Amino acid sequence: MGKYKIIANPVAGGGAGERAIPQIKRLLTKHGLDFDVVRTQRPWHAAELAREAVIAGYDVVVAAGGDGTANEVLNGLMEARQADRHSFALGMLGVGRGNDFSHGVGVPHDLELACRVLAEDHRRMIDVGRVVGGLFPQGRYFGNCVGVGFDAIGTIQVAKLPRLGGFLSFFIAVLKTILLYYKAPLTTVEYDGHALTQPSLMISIMNGRRLGGGFLMAPDAEPDDGLFNLCIAHEVSRARMFSLIPHFLRGTQATQEPITTGQAAHVSVTAVEGALPAQTDGEILCVDGQHLEIELLPRQIEVLYQPPGDVP
Repeated sequence: MGKYKIIANPVAGGGAGERAIPQIKRLLTKHGLDFDVVRTQRPWHAAELAREAVIAGYDVVVAAGGDGTANEVLNGLMEARQADRHSFALGMLGVGRGNDFSHGVGVPHDLELACRVLAEDHRRMIDVGRVVGGLFPQGRYFGNCVGVGFDAIGTIQVAKLPRLGGFLSFFIAVLKTILLYYKAPLTTVEYDGHALTQPSLMISIMNGRRLGGGFLMAPDAEPDDGLFNLCIAHEVSRARMFSLIPHFLRGTQATQEPITTGQAAHVSVTAVEGALPAQTDGEILCVDGQHLEIELLPRQIEVLYQPPGDVP
């Protein structure tokens, strides 16, 4: 059995990351794993620690935190992958608010079950996205999504809220965002031969299925099918925005008139009038961007997951 590096974000989930570390150590010891735990100390530290773990020969690098921690670890591993032939995999223990990336690849939210996944070592190759623009002209990798417009403003709002439980925090942030963000920028979205120019309230480019711990933006998405799933909403009234919430919770929004869906391996988003607030995996890309290029890189990295039907 290989060596596991656990990269724990102590401030994830409003301190839930720190509180989870003793339980993580106990469960991994129970499973007989050879592991070390290191805490992150600053933004982007998880990416540095992930690169160092690969250089040191660890076989599995585990993000113990929320979507932001997993994103940083993924970026560190993708950078290490370009220069290192050592075989390694990504593990995830979701102790943040949303944990949407881990959910999308098949990692249980329950910590005991997620530690069992690490011990059983079932692996799958997943696609990875890369976005260029905003604060990252050099590019940033992502596992779950890029969101432009509404969900980027929602990400900013949820960061201002106390920890009320993951989904509840995001739900309150959505309600606040409806009141704050209802005038959409005029955008052009180009994707695999299509072009859509309209006032776009929301542009979600999904590798995973879910945002905000429960909003099913792309209920049929698969992280290894070589395509993003798109969910684009044009500008509507506040009342209509409220009426769409149940559809996003059920994943039925594609049946509603304001929504355009599709699939693509490359997406370009340009602000014709106004600016683009954008986020990736819950981390802000920009608040006033003008252009984003998003590409899918097929089958880039192994992740540890729970195969369907494999439950205790």
